[in-house]
Amino acid sequence: MAVDGTDENNLEQGIYTKDAARLRKNGRRRRSLSDLSSSQKCGAWASHFQRLFVSFIGADWIYLMLLGFIMAVLSFTVDIFVDLFTEAHSWIYNLADSHVVLQYLAWVTYSLFLMCFAAGFANMVSIQATGSGIPETKTSLRGVMLQEYFTFRTLVSKVISLTCVLGSELPVGKEGPFVHVGSVCAALLCRFMSLFSGIYKNKARNEEMLTVGCAVGISCCFAAPIGGERTLTDYWRGFLSATFGAFIFRLLPVWNRQEETLTALYATKYRLDFPFDLYELPIFAAMGIVCGFGGAFFVYLYGKISLFVKKQKAKNSFLMKNCFLYSALVSVLISTLTFPPGFGQFMGGRLTKKDSLISFFDNRTWSNHGIVADFDNDDHLAAWKHPQANVFIILSVFIIMKFWMSALSITLPIPCGSFVPIFVIGAAFGRLVGEGLATLFPDGFNVDGHIYHIVPGAYAVIGAAALAAGVTHTISTGVIMMELTGQINYTLPILISVILANMVSQSLQPSIYDTAIRIKKLPYLPMLSWGHREKYNIYVEDFMKRDVRYITLNSTYRDMIKILRSGNLKTLPLVKSAESMLLLGSVERVQLLGLLTQRMQHLREDNASTMPVRYKVRFQIEEWEEQQLVEQVTFSSCKIDPAPFQLVEHTSLHKTHTMFSVLNLDYAYVTSIGRLIGAVSLKELREAIEGCTPADGVRLRPVLSTFRDRGVRGTRTETIALHQLLEHQISR
Repeated sequence: MAVDGTDENNLEQGIYTKDAARLRKNGRRRRSLSDLSSSQKCGAWASHFQRLFVSFIGADWIYLMLLGFIMAVLSFTVDIFVDLFTEAHSWIYNLADSHVVLQYLAWVTYSLFLMCFAAGFANMVSIQATGSGIPETKTSLRGVMLQEYFTFRTLVSKVISLTCVLGSELPVGKEGPFVHVGSVCAALLCRFMSLFSGIYKNKARNEEMLTVGCAVGISCCFAAPIGGERTLTDYWRGFLSATFGAFIFRLLPVWNRQEETLTALYATKYRLDFPFDLYELPIFAAMGIVCGFGGAFFVYLYGKISLFVKKQKAKNSFLMKNCFLYSALVSVLISTLTFPPGFGQFMGGRLTKKDSLISFFDNRTWSNHGIVADFDNDDHLAAWKHPQANVFIILSVFIIMKFWMSALSITLPIPCGSFVPIFVIGAAFGRLVGEGLATLFPDGFNVDGHIYHIVPGAYAVIGAAALAAGVTHTISTGVIMMELTGQINYTLPILISVILANMVSQSLQPSIYDTAIRIKKLPYLPMLSWGHREKYNIYVEDFMKRDVRYITLNSTYRDMIKILRSGNLKTLPLVKSAESMLLLGSVERVQLLGLLTQRMQHLREDNASTMPVRYKVRFQIEEWEEQQLVEQVTFSSCKIDPAPFQLVEHTSLHKTHTMFSVLNLDYAYVTSIGRLIGAVSLKELREAIEGCTPADGVRLRPVLSTFRDRGVRGTRTETIALHQLLEHQISR
């Protein structure tokens, strides 16, 4: 486009004006600095560098790398002390080899001491440190912030108690508590970084950093940044911090001369040219289905044990006050059953969880027709060799015993996780299947003249990922398994088994974390499972709360006090009038209390000079309620939300659940053509999802949805009958 001479002159003049202004500004700055003394110049430069330093420290990448470094150091330190406790346990056990009774006492007493110390320390320092912490973290990420779970006291209690619990060799894991530890570190680091940048005081930013902490907690347990990031957050901050944390976590053993280079945590050496045959894919799929049923049964067993213990604590005040008794009984029971010269010889009692996984992932075949190969005594595989039982009996006993032991252990009032024990049980199941196939097909598969033997260790990898997915209802367990073992050749079998395990388990039971949330009665919204086929046919009008407390523009102070005393609602809807019920907005409870306070102060000031002192109390109680409370409320000084979240009455359950989950809603108003007809909170939505189960165990459905189903079925029947009548008329 052509530009005439006038426009060119204006453009040149504008550029000249900007350059002149910039030069004048720089000149004033130079003159102002030149006018200062030497000490003042140093102070100005120091202030300038201080601002740069504060802005540099407050940057996001500094926070993320610092969080990853702290979590990596904590995870590595916990592993070091757990190894020391385990070595001390073995040393004490071997020291008492002169007599079996002394060995038993050493074996049981050591675990009992660590368990009682962990239970006492966690319950006395910070009771919020007990459990895995994932249910509380999920609830906080949902919007209901549980501040007492994110304190420095909770962090210290969690880390120290978890170290003792893992050192006692109880069948519990580290992953769940470290998710909580990561979120606590993220919250504490946000408070520290708020000194340098005000953005860390923002509530939304704190919630984002909590998700980052959860991802870093997982990645620093398994050195799996991708799996950790995909588990809880889809955010670049989580990926950066998780990657840096996993890198430092694997770099520390190299610096400590425990390992030579950076490798996978459980590196495997399976063949690469022909990892599996097509005939094995149906077996992998069947393993996923079986693991889905197994995961659902594990969650069911955990729920039953937790409810039983909760009822007993409610009945027995001594058991509720004494945190040592239940932990001590379970510790003695499990230690007795895993005693190596006793029943533990049939289930690899001397092996730790790490040693068990190493032996399960081994690429060598253990047996030939059920007889364990002759391995060295120093090898981990020697624990699975018994003269009176073959490998199938030992693995079966291991799976059965560890199954209920793990479900029982994670109900203790100690920091504990369920992910690693489930990993071990799934790996044992996969190893059992792999060894069985290796026995049935000792010569392997013949493909184009080449013999490919079955690798039982690969079945252990797939079984571990599938059972963990069935318990946690996550797909990321497959990614974690690939990063944990360094295996990408089995990506397809792992994903197939994980997806099938999820499909089966989600149709039967909620995840173990949602089950814990229900047992603890935390305000969290459950997920819609595969079995909720009626989620598209149930509308919000079927389960909404119709008796809604509201205020109108014509409400008096007496009406407002009556409404505020009737409940503890945080917000109240504001409608135009009781006849029209047109929703105008919502008002917070704090704002209404402020209006009442202002009215009370204004009344006291007006009557302080005329009313005697002895009548003030009587006037405030009687005269205020009788005369002044009948006046209408003035909302001019009150903050009103003009656009509260609203749903129409025909919004489906599926859409309502999606909006509550995505937008982190706590409640929503239900309107019909702008008229307020009800409200829905997390309680009503959760009850609609879970259903109402009476004593006979029959799940009830809303009346309107049942009537709607009948109407649809009747319409279809009438349509079919009409078509049949027309066909009959045509045939005649």
